[in-house]
Amino acid sequence: MINRLDRYISRLILVPLLATLVVSALLLLLDKMLRLFTFVMDEGGPVTVVWQMLGNLIPQYLALGIPIGLLLGTTLAFRKLATGSEMDAVISSGVSHLRLLRMPFLYATLLAVVTLWLVGFIQPYSRYAYEGLRFELRSGALGASIKVGDFAHLGKKLTLRIEESREGGRVLSGIFVHAVDKHNAILTASAAQGTFLATDDPNIVLFRLFNGELVHRDAKGNTQRILQFDQHDLPVDLPEFEAFRARGNEYLEMTLPELVITQGNTTMTPEAKLEANANFHRRLVQAAVLFVIPFLAMAMAIPPKRSTSAIGVFAGIVILVVYNEISEFCEKISGDGVVHAAVAQWVPYTLFALYSVWLFRQVAYKVGEPPIGRLIRIGDKTSKLLKRLIALFRRRRKLAH
Repeated sequence: MINRLDRYISRLILVPLLATLVVSALLLLLDKMLRLFTFVMDEGGPVTVVWQMLGNLIPQYLALGIPIGLLLGTTLAFRKLATGSEMDAVISSGVSHLRLLRMPFLYATLLAVVTLWLVGFIQPYSRYAYEGLRFELRSGALGASIKVGDFAHLGKKLTLRIEESREGGRVLSGIFVHAVDKHNAILTASAAQGTFLATDDPNIVLFRLFNGELVHRDAKGNTQRILQFDQHDLPVDLPEFEAFRARGNEYLEMTLPELVITQGNTTMTPEAKLEANANFHRRLVQAAVLFVIPFLAMAMAIPPKRSTSAIGVFAGIVILVVYNEISEFCEKISGDGVVHAAVAQWVPYTLFALYSVWLFRQVAYKVGEPPIGRLIRIGDKTSKLLKRLIALFRRRRKLAH
């Protein structure tokens, strides 16, 4: 049953957990946003598509932030209990260290389900949608704007150049048009101003030109007519865009059931099966690692007596990040066929789990200095050495002056 102590620990974990998820997702999105704005502007697409692309990246960034969020939330919660002497009072009342992990394991279970849902079913669709938007930007299917001063090709039979654009592209000035009609006659026009108008046909827009001159030549070039006009309407056929590929051509766009089916599909190449198998085990490990984090968090949270050093918090993050990098490297080598995917992922996971449990046992069942005690002493000695070197450098600098 959930008692008052569990609710208290839950509140201590929840705030830094949510804060870490929000801050990490925002930082990753801000870093990506600048590059996406540059990409969209270079391709001449609408700015609104940036928000759609960022929205499709949220599941990926949430899956990356969940382990760090759980680690920070649990570590900071137990560190507060330890530095405030609440941990000693709780342990003295007969509550074991393992019993204190009830709420962290409940959080780990809930977050493991969320992670499996994200990486197994949401990310493949969001990644496909993201790549689809990139494809449409490059192909111009999103209605990319005509760049001022450049020759824009709308299909194979229309070339357009605009000198100036005002009012969000509604008023165009300094217009040059070169077109070929269905009879292969050539039409060349220049106009002072122009604007695009919609028609009843979604595949055709009307380009209305004002105050210009039009030259019309037949297909053989024998007849040429020159016309000056105050207003002339030029129908423009919108180009047909290539359709985006179907989802599932890349293993990162496959759901977990689809990855299982791919591994048993006889029509797939051996390389595709290896990559699917490697990614399948990688996704499972991303969810399973959350059940190890509570052990690591408690071991890194409790400093030695009469110490308030927070070095354990940073040490825990470093350990988790290093393990994540190892897991990604193992996915790559197993995808290349160097080692079986199950061995490449679950052996490092087992070693990481055993190491975390061993650190926890040092705190929970061993008398004496906690695991981070030696690390704190090394950090203190290093800090003192740096302070001495800085002081020595300052004295020499004063003597030199």
